[in-house]
Amino acid sequence: MARRFCDGVTRRDAVHLGTAALFGLPFTASNLLRAAETAKPKKEISLIFVFLHGGLSTIDTFDMKPDAPAEFRGEFQSIGTKSPGLRICEHLPLLAQETDKYSLVRSFRHHNSDHGPADHYMLTGHFPSAGFNPSLSPNNLRPAHGSVISKKLGPRGSVPPYVCLPKMHPSCGSAYLGANSAPFVIDSDPSSPNFAVPDLAPPPAIAADRLDDRQKLLAQVDRYHKSAESRANKQAHTVETFRGKAFDLMTSPEAKRAFDISAEPEKLRDAYGRQTLGQSCLLARRLVEAGVRCVTIDHNNWDTHDGNFKTLKNSLLPQFDSGIATLFRDLSERGLLDTTMVVVTGEFGRTPRINKNAGRDHWGPSFTVLLGGGGLKNGVIVGASDARAEKPATDPYGPEDLAATIYTRLGIDPKDEFRTPDGRPLAIVNNGKLIKELV
Repeated sequence: MARRFCDGVTRRDAVHLGTAALFGLPFTASNLLRAAETAKPKKEISLIFVFLHGGLSTIDTFDMKPDAPAEFRGEFQSIGTKSPGLRICEHLPLLAQETDKYSLVRSFRHHNSDHGPADHYMLTGHFPSAGFNPSLSPNNLRPAHGSVISKKLGPRGSVPPYVCLPKMHPSCGSAYLGANSAPFVIDSDPSSPNFAVPDLAPPPAIAADRLDDRQKLLAQVDRYHKSAESRANKQAHTVETFRGKAFDLMTSPEAKRAFDISAEPEKLRDAYGRQTLGQSCLLARRLVEAGVRCVTIDHNNWDTHDGNFKTLKNSLLPQFDSGIATLFRDLSERGLLDTTMVVVTGEFGRTPRINKNAGRDHWGPSFTVLLGGGGLKNGVIVGASDARAEKPATDPYGPEDLAATIYTRLGIDPKDEFRTPDGRPLAIVNNGKLIKELV
């Protein structure tokens, strides 16, 4: 039976101690400017954004509180890691050996603990304003990180610039940026034995010798109802945009190779884990290797209101450990880690106090975000939460700051603006600042 989010959506439906002193630098204006310059990439950077839909319990994983009372600290023990002084959950032994490849921001927070708005906030860097409807898909009032990256940087080669897998989260859309910045959506589980990407194969009715006839092919692959042609010009343009993208993918050998996860060695596939998260991480690595600029992985269900410790121990954390640890190791061994930024986060954390169902509820006021690669400083603990992980104990960072750091590392000026179709200027980032300890 599919596990449900607390708002009734099923899994199928949804389918550090770091300070300036560490670097010998005071936080002067000149040093902050120097940090901003340092943050600009010297080579092209890609992004893999792993979204743990439902909310990872970071008090049980990356920011454990062994000295807190029992009703806060939970059932798990901590273990040492490759980084001296850094301890994480005992059920993440593989990630414990890769801490030189990522950092933890333990002073992260925002002020919303509802799935829909918090999702949008973390995936766009903008808290949704009035009129936000989380039941829509897409529901974006502002473009997701991947759409901003797609708009500003465009494609590299014949692969899409922005890909969502195994499905598209409702807040991963392009908003006012339009169809050209929308993600290419896999809409298929890469761990399935018969995994295939529907848009990479022409319909059976089209013979191979007709693939060079663009007009005839486009007439065959139109996935939209004919009535769409009679709607507004904007929608007709959207249809044409997606039809053109479908053709480009079908006729691109490079794109087909990038999405062919079966080409990977069986041993490596086993190391990632033969489940959705592990194989999604592997496919994401293949895609950035082929030139995709942003891959967003939407993995659920991390909404552990009931049986938090049992679910984490027996299901979620083993998958997470093998998938994320192997992703970092694989990127590093291929020389891709320096050019691939990896972000791992949920929309919030879980309540420090354990509830009556041995679960933890939603908690936006304090949680941990994992970042690695992409030229960032790795093996760093940024900030700290208080003794019970109820709030940050040091200057906090939030979704705007995460967005500013992502865009800066990818070569996008976070102070830049977009124009809506009616000409209104909208900032790419809403006053976000760099996570300076990482740059």
